[in-house]
Amino acid sequence: MEQAAGCPAVGGSYPQKNAEILSSQYGINLFLAGLLLTFAWAVHAVGISKSHLLSYLITLMLIQLLWMLWYLCRSCTQRRLIQDKDTHAGARWLKCGITLFAVITLILDSFKIGYYIDFSNCLSPTEGIFPVTHAVHTILQVYFLWCHAKDVIQSFKTLERFGVIHSVFTNLLLWTNGVLTESKHQLNEHKERLITLGFGNISIVLDDHAPQCNCTTTTLCSIFSQGIYYLYPFNIEYHILASTMLYVLWKNIGRKVEHHQQNKTPFKFHGITVGMIFGLIVLTSTIAIVVVYLIQIGGSKTKSELALTMFYLHAIFVLALMCTAGIVALLIYRLEERSLDNSKNPARKLDAELLVGTAAGSWLLSWGSILAIICAQGHPKYTWYNLPYSVLVIIEKYIQNLFIIESIHREQEKVNDDIKTLRIVTISRGNTLSLTPLYKEIYNGRAARDSGDIPCLFKSSICGRENDGAGVAKEETSQDNSLVIHSASDFSFCSRNSVTNNKRRILKNIAAFLFLCNLSLWIPPAFGCRPEYDNGLEEIVFGFEPWIIVVNLAMPFSIFYRMHSAASLFEVNCKT
Repeated sequence: MEQAAGCPAVGGSYPQKNAEILSSQYGINLFLAGLLLTFAWAVHAVGISKSHLLSYLITLMLIQLLWMLWYLCRSCTQRRLIQDKDTHAGARWLKCGITLFAVITLILDSFKIGYYIDFSNCLSPTEGIFPVTHAVHTILQVYFLWCHAKDVIQSFKTLERFGVIHSVFTNLLLWTNGVLTESKHQLNEHKERLITLGFGNISIVLDDHAPQCNCTTTTLCSIFSQGIYYLYPFNIEYHILASTMLYVLWKNIGRKVEHHQQNKTPFKFHGITVGMIFGLIVLTSTIAIVVVYLIQIGGSKTKSELALTMFYLHAIFVLALMCTAGIVALLIYRLEERSLDNSKNPARKLDAELLVGTAAGSWLLSWGSILAIICAQGHPKYTWYNLPYSVLVIIEKYIQNLFIIESIHREQEKVNDDIKTLRIVTISRGNTLSLTPLYKEIYNGRAARDSGDIPCLFKSSICGRENDGAGVAKEETSQDNSLVIHSASDFSFCSRNSVTNNKRRILKNIAAFLFLCNLSLWIPPAFGCRPEYDNGLEEIVFGFEPWIIVVNLAMPFSIFYRMHSAASLFEVNCKT
């Protein structure tokens, strides 16, 4: 379509902007309808059953499957055409992560199928159709993201916007369904612990959605029913990760991409030993704390208080270390003079927004705990540990967000052309001796970048190292048989490069340490270690039902924050 000569941009962008607005509104309405249906099932609304919710989700997945198949077929027919790619989207490590979560999600689907077979006499057929459809949906979606997450769609843009946004909100609804199911299970376990501990002043009614019939195989039913809830955290992460990758694909539709070569940033263990060791210590100790916590909590009042005290002390120590590491990293950034990359990048913008947005979940819980400690009339000893813990959660996320957002916006260091290759000419008896391959690699910047060391040259050493064969060098110099030519800036280059490499090494160790710490702090809430439930003080101040609602709303964002932070820190480590 021809555009007016006076305003070429407006004529082309206006219809596409309308398509973006229309597709986003379609997705939001799709999500709100599913959200209300999910809420109605959760509160046992009259006339709404689980089969209605599952039917809605199955329909959405089938529509997405049809769109993905159409897109894949169309891509195969246009394989010879050169398509634009967003090199920042769909990193390989991100695809590997979503593949891992998808494999565990397939195991979850197989457990659900087995659970349905054992209770088939009293379960709706939709409960058997749903895991089968979900498994097919998972396999095809992972393949689609591996092949097309980097695409910048330039044809059928209006249709593709609706297809991609449908996929985004389908995954968000599947995430919501998983979060709700897992939260109801955690809440039932919490209520059972309260019953064990004899809390008679709280009205406790178990929210039971169990089948109203006997299982055909008792042992298998127990394995399936218990195993499902241990796999839900991975299913939840899979869907939220898929929705973010699809959202970036949606934002890239019709985008004009600048064609430039992106430097590959592979992950290397070299140089991050200290950070990995401390991070693995934190990870190991966290797993041990979670195991002991789940065993002790609810056993008796004394055991529960000891479990809470143990959890808070460990978390306070870990959060204090993370705050210190983040402050050191920010101080290093303040000492460096490097510009920020402010180019348009949907993936990077989404990362920053998700970090701040999901951190609000933890901040809400922390401020609730602080307020409860201030307003409560009685304070058991273990509740006082909750105060520094809540304060450190707020501070740590604040510092970590600053570090990650600045790291992903910093331009990668570029080596100056006039010092990238040092010309060394050695004249010996009228012949010019070429450099060895080792020196070629060093002065092309590869070896220096990996090891952080610049080898020294005898006689006029760049680093000022003394040569063991000084006498021979003097004799050769007196005979004018060799000559080393280098610029006057070599000495400053060496010292500056050494300082830069030391800073890079420290930053990489900090990023590795924070990466493992965030994985460690993801484990407790994801697998049922939630002191916000078991502390009891907040429930007394705010009331049981209001506080439980707050926790159930905020906890999924808090859990996602840790996994998203770990993914972002992995990228920071690769780029540093």
